[in-house]
Parts: sequence; C-alpha cells; structure tokens
Amino acid sequence: MAEPTHAVELRNIVKRFGEFTAVHRMDLDVERGTFVTFVGPSGCGKTTTLRMIAGLEGATEGDIRIKDQRVNELPIHKRNLGLVFQNYALFPHKTIYENVAFGLKYRDVDRETARKKVREALQLVQLPHVEERVPKQLSGGQQQRIALARAIVIEPDVLLLDEPLSALDANLREEMRVELKRIQRELGISTIFVTHDQSEALAMSDKVVVMSEGWIEQEGTPEEVYNEPASEFVANFLGISNLFSGTVAEVSGDTARLTLDDGPELLGHPRQGRAARQGQRVRLAVRAEKVFLSETAPAADDASVVMDGRVTAVDYQGQAARYFVEAGPLRMQAINQIDRRPFHEGQEVKLRIRAQDVVLLDSDAARPSAKAAE
Repeated sequence: MAEPTHAVELRNIVKRFGEFTAVHRMDLDVERGTFVTFVGPSGCGKTTTLRMIAGLEGATEGDIRIKDQRVNELPIHKRNLGLVFQNYALFPHKTIYENVAFGLKYRDVDRETARKKVREALQLVQLPHVEERVPKQLSGGQQQRIALARAIVIEPDVLLLDEPLSALDANLREEMRVELKRIQRELGISTIFVTHDQSEALAMSDKVVVMSEGWIEQEGTPEEVYNEPASEFVANFLGISNLFSGTVAEVSGDTARLTLDDGPELLGHPRQGRAARQGQRVRLAVRAEKVFLSETAPAADDASVVMDGRVTAVDYQGQAARYFVEAGPLRMQAINQIDRRPFHEGQEVKLRIRAQDVVLLDSDAARPSAKAAE
C-alpha cells in the first residue's frame, strides 16, 4: 500500500472559544518529510492550530487527518506525535535516560531495544554521555536537545515544535536552529514548527504559513512569501517594506507603470497570477534591501527608476546599514551592505528601484471577512 502524500491535512478547521474565533476556516496540507512553520504575532492562532493537531485542543469544526486517518476524536497518546515545548517539560528528578525513554514505556518496547533507541537519539542530538545526569545538571541548550531526543525516540509520524528556541539566548538559538534542521533532514521527519521569529521561519522552512488574527495570510516557500508578499500584513511582518499607494497608469507586457499618490512614478510587476489593468488602484511594496543607494547616478536602465534623495538618519548594523531617506515627498528605508563606510546623515544620494522589486498588492485585504467566511 502506497504511503500517503500528506503527513497532516487540515480541512475547514475552525476553533472557537465561546464567542471568540481563534482559527478561521483553515485548509492546509503538510507534505511528508517537509519542515512547515507557522509564523505570526502573538494571538494569531498558530499555537492553537498546533494544539489541535496534537490533540490538546479539539477543533470546533472541520477535519484533522494524520497520514490519511481522521484523528479528531483520537486522544493525544494514540496520534504517534513527537512534541517539544518552549519550557522543555523534562521530569526534573528523572535521569536523562529516563526522560528520553519515557515515551517508549507505553509502546511495548523491550528494555534492550529501548536502550538502543535512547542511545541513538542522544547520539543524534550530540549528547551521548549524559544518560545518568538529571536536567538541572545541563545547560538550557542541552535540555532543549534532550527534549528533542525524547520526542524523536518514539519515531513519530509528525514532530510538533512549539516555540522551542524562544528561551535560549541569541547565539544558542542560531546554533539550535541549524541543529534542528540537520536532525529533521537526517530523519526525514515531517515537522511543524511554531514561532513568532521571522528569521527562524525563513531560515528553517520548506513551507512558511503566515498567520494573522486566526487567518492564513499566505503560505509558500520562504522565497515566495518574502519576495512576493500577498498582503500588506505579510510585507510588513516579514522584514522591512516600504509601502505606497498608487494607480496603474499603463501596462506593457509584464511591467506596469505606476503613478504614486505623492506624484513620482515607479515600474513594477504584478504578483504571479494577478494581472494589472490601467486605472487600477494598488498598494505597492518595496523591500528595504531592494532600494539601492549610490553617490552617483547609475547607468540608464529601462527596468529601473532612479530618484534623487537625502539620508535623514542612519542605523549602523555592522556589515550593513539601514538608511532613512527622503526622495521628494517619499519617505523610504533602505538596507544596503557597506563597502567602505556608510553614507552619513544629510548626504545626497541616488536611489535606484528595479521594476522586478516592486510588488503590486491587492488594495483590499487578503483575507476574507469573518462574516463572509463563517
């Protein structure tokens, strides 16, 4: 019998707490062996969705399927899931061996096989010699690795990670980010990761699901959601974007000439699958790192617009700098790599914006209204 294509399927999922709707009509597929991240601000519904998949919360409406089996009424211990939480949830008075082996006790695994599996899991998280210690003898990063070992030792169908790195300091988070991705790739395990950290979502994922107020705003590869944001929310939440309002003045092939409300013109490309039409009202997004600054005017280019500007403030970041720039009536941010020294406050500059970097957004909100959807 062929293995199912999807590790997890969510169909028309709604979660209500009394009169409050935490998740609205969610449809999502998690393909086998992929790393999928739910990202969004606090209260957007990402953890609630994870808890419904885990069986810690019941869905108000809709179907949850794991490997083609509907699991809505299946208790958590029968879903064969690995869980890692922000607070690790290790047993403080049990040894590391006992912590990692805990899930195997309820799966009729004999003692010798359990010992072999625990050692393999500890080897995988690169902590092979800590079996007899207790959690308080380990650092926060080591405890996180043990929590991960406990989750994967049972060979789960899906690994669920709820903000597992948020308690770690910045350097350790980056280290664990790499380790998590390595382990997921090595095991080929289907993984759902919840975070509010945009850089984590972009760095680790095969698919990013951006959520806001219980809605999926956009899903796609990290490159798709970052470079082709579907809504103002996505453009603002992932990275720094300059947002403008304007009108489509002319369309020629896949390029639109856009007149901004403040007067200047830009060239832009409509999002894939969305045609622009003359006279259409649009919102435009230009990533800050796609606004290129120079001291002298660049060579003429039919696919770019060049403006005169002035630097009003500088946020020095080491290898790069974030510049606040005025270009006539426009106020923009630009993030550029530093070659020798950054531009200084008050310096006159040239701004170049390429058509390929101007994303046309719908003027209306991306998500349907709650009234229409419910």
